[in-house]
Amino acid sequence: MSEPIRNWAGNVDFRAARVHRPSTLDELRGIVAAAGRVRVLGTGHSFNRVADTDGDLVRIDALPAEVEIAADRRSATVAAGLRLAEIAEQLHAAGLALPNLPSLPHISLAGAVATATHGSGDGNQNLAAYVRGIRMVTADGEVAELTRGESEGFDGAVVALGALGAVTHLTIDVEPTFEVAQHVYHDVPLAELTAHQAEVFASGYSVSGFTDWGSGKVSVWRKLRAGADGGFEQPQPEWLGGTLATEPTHPVPGMPTENCTAQLAVPGPWHERLPHFRPEFTPSSGKELQSEFFVPRERAAEAFEAVRELGTAVARVLQISEIRTIAADELWLSPCYRRDAVALHFTWIADLAAVAPVLSSVEHALLPLGARPHWGKVFLSGPAAALPTYERAQDFNALIDRYDPAGKFRNPFVAGLFPRA
Repeated sequence: MSEPIRNWAGNVDFRAARVHRPSTLDELRGIVAAAGRVRVLGTGHSFNRVADTDGDLVRIDALPAEVEIAADRRSATVAAGLRLAEIAEQLHAAGLALPNLPSLPHISLAGAVATATHGSGDGNQNLAAYVRGIRMVTADGEVAELTRGESEGFDGAVVALGALGAVTHLTIDVEPTFEVAQHVYHDVPLAELTAHQAEVFASGYSVSGFTDWGSGKVSVWRKLRAGADGGFEQPQPEWLGGTLATEPTHPVPGMPTENCTAQLAVPGPWHERLPHFRPEFTPSSGKELQSEFFVPRERAAEAFEAVRELGTAVARVLQISEIRTIAADELWLSPCYRRDAVALHFTWIADLAAVAPVLSSVEHALLPLGARPHWGKVFLSGPAAALPTYERAQDFNALIDRYDPAGKFRNPFVAGLFPRA
């Protein structure tokens, strides 16, 4: 390679011997069949080596950019390398919507699904839970198709860390388009959010709390879905001790607010409100590391208190932390597998040496509560320590052996968690 390929955060240099960007399915099939070791790289928004390999690295964003809407308008089959923003625009133009979106519309659908990158809301499942069909190129270069409710092991094949094959298309549930309005309350006491968390997170279609864990304050972002009459609840000037924002705000203090989706309770299409960031701008701060932990919802108050006790140390290396809720699903490697979760997300400064001891303390506090780390973020002992909380982990290992018996798609990240028998 003439220049190293780095992930979005710049903290990972990929080690591939060869990089491919096929433009046809047959070209992709030939690359995979001939490779000794192979991985697929999406938009590079993971913060670890989940997509790395010392063999062949394949980018699928040059494959045909297909979005095919089913005749019954209840699903769409989408090229997996498309970014969420591109998919959302086409669906909205057709009068359709995805039920949920992550904070960043910049990432590819395949990457988001493979790592369970989620979205939020008490009644909203992980984005991956809306996948109803998978088309992928397996280790022998053949094309396999799996369907929800029909294919054995389907629930294990959705969030698969790239370990089963090169996903080319995903069929996803869609629904009629809808409008969302979002507004922000500043300076809600963290103690109030902890004491009234059920009320807070049920107060909108999707709700986020942003805090530094040291000030004792939270900014609460409420995203409201239009009611049956097309109207919205009007926000009160004060709520739970916080004050309604009268100017746009950015989750990371000091960053340009124009990077964010419209606030101030101004209604707009779902895809222009559910993400925090607009696709034409750099999301978040652009120079950062990220970690995230999914805690069983019933242990949320314990998790908040555990991190609050670390507040001074956390705040020194933190840009901002986000708290969200996500509904349970049936996907074997989803952090929300069979349990409602509260997610504690940490946007750190871009200095791993400074962050590592604090992250170690956070893991030490949250893992005993049953926390499951996000597969695509920065962690230390996280996934290995949390693996016993995944009841179907061994079944997933067997699924890898079925689709990739020679271990072509197993890189050190996957092999360290799911060693071959």
